[in-house]
Amino acid sequence: MMHLERRILSGRSAGLLTALFALIMVLFSNVAMAAGGGSDYIPPIPWVIPFVAMLLCIAILPLVAEQKWHSNKNKMIVSVILGTPVLVLFAINNPAVLIHTAEEYVSFIMLLGALFVISGGILLTGDLRATPLNNTVILAIGAGLASFMGTTGAAMVLIRPLLKTNEQRANKTHTVLFFIFLVCNIGGCLTPLGDPPLFLGYLKGVPFTWTFGLWAQWLTVCVVLLVVYFIWDSILYGKEPGERMVVDRMQAKPMRVHGALLNGPLLLGVICSVAFLKHGRHGAPGFLFDRELVMLVLSAISLKYTPRPIREGNHFNFFPINEVAALFFGIFLTMIPAIELLRINGGDLGVTSPVQFFWYTGVLSSFLDNAPTYVTFLSLGDAVTADSLKAAGDAAGAISTVELLPPLRSVRTDILVAISLGAVFMGANSYIGNAPNFMVKSIAESRKVDMPSFGGYMLYSAIILVPVFIAVTFLFLV
Repeated sequence: MMHLERRILSGRSAGLLTALFALIMVLFSNVAMAAGGGSDYIPPIPWVIPFVAMLLCIAILPLVAEQKWHSNKNKMIVSVILGTPVLVLFAINNPAVLIHTAEEYVSFIMLLGALFVISGGILLTGDLRATPLNNTVILAIGAGLASFMGTTGAAMVLIRPLLKTNEQRANKTHTVLFFIFLVCNIGGCLTPLGDPPLFLGYLKGVPFTWTFGLWAQWLTVCVVLLVVYFIWDSILYGKEPGERMVVDRMQAKPMRVHGALLNGPLLLGVICSVAFLKHGRHGAPGFLFDRELVMLVLSAISLKYTPRPIREGNHFNFFPINEVAALFFGIFLTMIPAIELLRINGGDLGVTSPVQFFWYTGVLSSFLDNAPTYVTFLSLGDAVTADSLKAAGDAAGAISTVELLPPLRSVRTDILVAISLGAVFMGANSYIGNAPNFMVKSIAESRKVDMPSFGGYMLYSAIILVPVFIAVTFLFLV
C-alpha cells in the first residue's frame, strides 16, 4: 500500500495518470469534438468527476496518508493530475473559459497573498486571559472588521492573537471553528469589500452601499452565533484543568500593536486597490492587472521593511498561502465543467423564489467557488426578474428591482438578497467554501490545534449553522 502511494505521488506517475485519465474522459465525451468550441460549449456531465475526486482527496487523504498529504508539493501533484484533463478539454473546446479562469485564479491568489503577507507584519503582543467573554469579544470584533477589510484581512490579523490568547486552553478547537464561521465568512456581508461574490456584484452594477441593507440579517446571525459560542465556551471553560488556568492568569499581559504604522497603510492600500482599480491595462486582456501589480508592490514593501522580530513573533511562514495556492489550483480547474453546466442549464433547475435562490446558491457555494456561483445565479435572477415584470404587466412598477449593467438588466431585490446571503453565509459550510477557511485551518494546525477533518468540519457546520440558516429563511426570505 505504501509502495502504491509513493508511485501515485511521484511526478512520473502523476504524468502517466494524467494522460490516462484524460483519455478516459475524452472517450466519455461524445460531443467534445462535435461541439465546435465557443462560449456555448456544454461539457458532458461525466466531466464533473475530476471535481468530485478533488473534493474526495481533500476529505480522505488527510486521514489515510496524513504525512504525505501535509506536503504542499503532493497537494499540487494531485491538483495537476485532476486538473490537466479539464485543461485539455477546454483548451480544445472553449479556451476563453480557461483564460478567464486563469485570470481569476491569479487575482484570487494575489489578493489573498497580499492580505496574508501584510497582515503577517502586524503583531499583537501581550496575552489576554482566555475567558469566554474575551474570546467572544475577539470574535465580535472580527465579524465587524470583516466587512471593511475583507474576510481574509480580518482573519489574518486576528487569528494569531486569538490562538495566543487560548494557548493554555485544553479546549480550543471550537473557538477556531466559530472564528471561521464568523470572521472568515458571515462577517463579510455588509460591503463589497467583505467577500469576493459581493465585489463581483458591485462590478455587475449593484450599488456599493446596497449591501449595507443586509445589516439585519448580518446582525441576527452574528448575535445568535456569538451567544451559542459564549454558552459553549463557558461550559468548556469550567472543565479546564485548574493548573492551566493559573498559568493563563499569571501570563496575562496588556495587548500592544506592532508593525501597524507601516502595514496598516499598506493594508488600506490593498483595500483601495480592490475597490477602485480596474482589471487589465486600459481594458486589454492579460495577466498583468493594475490592482494585482499594486498589491505585489505593497506586499514587497511589507516583506522588505517589516522588522524580522515582528514576523517571527507571528510565527510567519508561507506554508498556509502555498497550501491554498496548491489546492485551489486544482479546485479552479476541476470546477470549470460544473460551473459551465450550471451557467448553461441553470434555468432548468426551476429556481424562481428567494428561498430557492438562497439554498441553491448557498449549497453550491459551499463546494464551488462562491464568486462564480454568485454571478451564475445573478444571471438566472435577471432572467426570472424579466419574467416577473412581463407577467406583472401594468403592476410591474410595484416590484422592487436593482438595476444591473449590460448584458444583464435588473434583478428583483428579494432575489438579490437571497443570492448574496447564500453565497456569503454558506461559504462557512466547508473548508473550501471560502479561501480564508483553509488558511485559518492551516495556521491553527501549525500551532498544534487539533482541527477536524473535512467531513468532521461539515458535521459541525451542519449542527451549528444549518439551523441558523433555516431560521434566516423563515425570518427574512419567506
